[in-house]
Amino acid sequence: MIQLISASKTYPGGHRALVEVDLLVETGTTLALLGTSGCGKTTTLRLINRLIEPTSGEIRVDGRDVREVDPIELRRGIGYVVQEAGLFPHMTAAENAETVPKLLGWSAEQRRQRSAELFALVGLDFPVHGDRYPSQLSGGQRQRVGLARALAADPPIVLMDEPFGALDAITRRQLQAQFQELKARLGKTVVLVTHDVDEAFRLADRIAVLADGRVTQVGSVAELGEAPPDSPIGALLGDRRAS
Repeated sequence: MIQLISASKTYPGGHRALVEVDLLVETGTTLALLGTSGCGKTTTLRLINRLIEPTSGEIRVDGRDVREVDPIELRRGIGYVVQEAGLFPHMTAAENAETVPKLLGWSAEQRRQRSAELFALVGLDFPVHGDRYPSQLSGGQRQRVGLARALAADPPIVLMDEPFGALDAITRRQLQAQFQELKARLGKTVVLVTHDVDEAFRLADRIAVLADGRVTQVGSVAELGEAPPDSPIGALLGDRRAS
């Protein structure tokens, strides 16, 4: 379970990226953070794994304030997927997938077996793609490797920052479908950042709408799907409902 309790973040210079945000992500569910660029979505995500620290408030993971946990230990228990995968260009696809297990001291044989399992899980052919470098992979293949890397040590929590945003529409839809299958099979707690309304409704159990650093609306997909047109989510849904 993840909790943000009155979490605020003000950057040097006075920019208030987050203002008194309260959120709860139940274990095994997916929460989408939905909003336009600059609304505070990525800041919220980065607070959870302590890539940045809150100015005030608390972030709790399984009841523990993340500031009481060693940041390296915390991050090893949280998978992190970013747009365009963020792979290390000097490592092969398999080596990228094995990054966290290597840090955890797994043997070479254990790492190789795990990366082969993960490639199968995300729909990649290990003998074909494992020894290729990121520059030799398509955008969709790189994103699959990024997802494999995030799942390598079987973390209970996965954070995803616009993971499908840079892909063409067909590949994006394929990976969204694959994510849905993985979500049902693995039971992870997921926080997904997106500016795509359809993606949020397709992949999440609950949606939090952000604007100007504040949560303006939060609820289940079913609840927000019935929201009135003059609500924050209703405005975003306008074109979707008309189509």
